[in-house]
Amino acid sequence: MENNIVNMPQQRPGAIFDASIEDFEDKVMRASMERPVIVDFWAPWCGPCKQLTPVLEKLVAETKGEILLAKVNMDENQQLAAAFQIQSIPAVFAFYGGRPIDAFQGAQPESAVKAFIDKLVKIYRQNQPEAVNIPEALQEAAQALAVKDMARAQELYMQILSQDENNAAAYVGLIRLFLAAGAVEQAQGWVENAPPEIAKNPSFAEARTALELALSAPDADFVALESKLAKNPADHQARYDLALGQFSAGAREEAINNLIAIIEAKRDWNKDAARLQLLKFFEAMGHSDPLTVAGRKKLSRLLFS
Repeated sequence: MENNIVNMPQQRPGAIFDASIEDFEDKVMRASMERPVIVDFWAPWCGPCKQLTPVLEKLVAETKGEILLAKVNMDENQQLAAAFQIQSIPAVFAFYGGRPIDAFQGAQPESAVKAFIDKLVKIYRQNQPEAVNIPEALQEAAQALAVKDMARAQELYMQILSQDENNAAAYVGLIRLFLAAGAVEQAQGWVENAPPEIAKNPSFAEARTALELALSAPDADFVALESKLAKNPADHQARYDLALGQFSAGAREEAINNLIAIIEAKRDWNKDAARLQLLKFFEAMGHSDPLTVAGRKKLSRLLFS
């Protein structure tokens, strides 16, 4: 499926983490498109490294996520050392926007390291968009996602997360966006690596449900299923299978309408399967999604009329 979303790291690691040649592109280069990443090249036998690394960790932690720190063991990643032409360690590089912007070598006093990090914080803050009204931005992002304006929805969700990194609604919105764009692996990475503050938020269950639906979606033969329904509109199993396939393919309104049609024709079909599946659809889309709101109204009219 063609989409306009920007690829981002499938993980949102903590502010301080190890990196290697295998994940350097993801953890450092891509991550630096969002915020500065300091890379500390060190080795277990290096005495000055043992003095510098704790200072880096302390000062990076004080930035509260504005700056990230990737620690690279030189002995295990000699190709990276060669790529950056490192002659001695410790060697520290700062990346932002996918490229190195500053560096120093050798152990430094804490005041010098702090000045180095303060400079990065200043650069980062100068490049941040103006603060957004989060409730309004969430509403606009949901509307953009509903009309498949992926680029705008992603832009808004990322703005919100840059302002409030533990905003569960924006995080879940991004996962829904990845799923709608067919980027199931990226969505799965964000679900599996959600920060604890987000993972324990009740709304995060919606993201898990959406991912489960995407992973379990059958490979629907739309032509065959529609042919069955043309011959027999009362073939509820065919309509149910078609709805699952449609939802997976992004045709959410059509999927909802097909489940509503089953409920209208035979409410208790297959032990209430259509209604239960419809509720999963609503949870996966989110309770504020316009299709969820409209679908719930239709369902209520059927159940309580």
